[in-house]
Amino acid sequence: MNKMNFDILSKKSLAVAFLAALPFFSFAQKANWQNLDLKTDSVFGISTEKAYKELLKGKKAKTVIVGILDSGVDYDHEDLKSVMWSNAKEVAGNGKDDDKNGYIDDIRGWNYLGSAKGSISHEALELTRILRRDEAKFGNVDQTAVAAADLPAFQAYQKMRAAYEEELAESKSGLINIQGFKAVIDAVVKKIGKEEPTAADFESFKPENEMEGRVKKMMVSQLQDNTFKEFYDGQIVKGLEYYSGKVNYNLNMEFDPRPELVGDNYADSRERNYGNNDILGPDASHGTHVAGIVGANRSNNLGVQGVADNVLIMGVRAVPDGDERDKDVANAIRYAVDNGAKVLNMSFGKAYSWDKKVVDEAVKYAMSKDVLIVQAAGNDNKNLEVEKSYPDRRYEGGGAAGAYIVVGASGSTDDATLKASFSNYGKTTVDVFAPGVKINSSIPGSKYAKFDGTSMASPVVAGLAALIRSYYPKLSAQKVKDIILASVVKVNHDVTVKVGEEEKSIPFADLCVTGGIVNTYNALKLAEQAK
Repeated sequence: MNKMNFDILSKKSLAVAFLAALPFFSFAQKANWQNLDLKTDSVFGISTEKAYKELLKGKKAKTVIVGILDSGVDYDHEDLKSVMWSNAKEVAGNGKDDDKNGYIDDIRGWNYLGSAKGSISHEALELTRILRRDEAKFGNVDQTAVAAADLPAFQAYQKMRAAYEEELAESKSGLINIQGFKAVIDAVVKKIGKEEPTAADFESFKPENEMEGRVKKMMVSQLQDNTFKEFYDGQIVKGLEYYSGKVNYNLNMEFDPRPELVGDNYADSRERNYGNNDILGPDASHGTHVAGIVGANRSNNLGVQGVADNVLIMGVRAVPDGDERDKDVANAIRYAVDNGAKVLNMSFGKAYSWDKKVVDEAVKYAMSKDVLIVQAAGNDNKNLEVEKSYPDRRYEGGGAAGAYIVVGASGSTDDATLKASFSNYGKTTVDVFAPGVKINSSIPGSKYAKFDGTSMASPVVAGLAALIRSYYPKLSAQKVKDIILASVVKVNHDVTVKVGEEEKSIPFADLCVTGGIVNTYNALKLAEQAK
């Protein structure tokens, strides 16, 4: 899942707890900062605009298809509709599989989370699904009654059960806390007497108790750069959606929309011909945002500017509000590869895997077809050297995918805060960092919003990979990866990382393989030398 992260703990007061969540939905930042240059613009972007101005002017390029494996893409968005991939071999709306690929009317891509009956919006976590699967065998069994051959599986079940109970308790507590905070802030706003109060309005407000005082202090700070509506929608509304979704769907053992809305044989991981052609789905906010970062039209004077200027966006829907399923991920990879995508962006991840082997096989297939995969590292501030996350480029049984880049998220300021507080990291498991804080991009309805996450950093790198493959089409996927890694701007100072409850200062070089931030200008200069 890894789409958003709130850190509201029951042991904290509501206002103090809520402050801990604020960085994940924030709004003030220089527009297009991810594409700007550290020296000339004073933000640690990747120098894309500098590259267009100095290196790419007048150069010819080929179009590259980028597969956005995500929650869905708004193909009619004003900043994306001109760059959306279309299946030329398929006749729209005739109800036939014209290109004989097993998918009817897949004009813009495919959705593995639905059928003729509709599409899945919410899903359970993989943790929930695995526990539900194993409940019959281990749910009411004492260890003394477990056969020796089943003991490892039983112990894994017990460990997952404990993790589940802890996460469910925290989610219920978080929901109660944010509901309580909402009640307080709604009451304060009612006393102020304005639907959308300003910082000055809160400054003038006279609190009647400690909680109202905390709300006042927080809102005065938050409304210096944000409107009340931006804050309320981004923090209160999103927070309620997040925690209610976790309690009602993600961690609900009784919730399983798959049989009714997909109707596939889920026991058959190699089944491929299921789904529908609705790549928008119930909520395409995440995928549309990712798509815009990669390739929003750079020449239409609308909205935002993507990293790459000669791409076609292929939407493949495989990520619900909850954990993606391995079967869908594997099929999404294969679909994108078979339909010509040369770069795949995967801005998703989870802590457990149902069938890693089927994903490994799909990744190996992509590698055999000279496709570069770019994946978000995840948003749990975990060290991936010690905590697993899936998908994982390391194959079961040994070996690893070569043309596969794992991306952490960085902020705009070249100081101790450069590592985004939420970003996962790992000296050998994460390759590079890229801008992932307050990134402005497209969302459904031809609108725009600023999101945080490694989900935003990954498409920055996917866009860079597509840009290189566009202007230097003879370079292999592996060579493009090598160029991106070799051309980073090295970070030679320490950054702050929270380990448990303690903040530590560690070298940025310990966060990833390269110890740096990707850079378009440097990468294109290397590509020119390697062509």
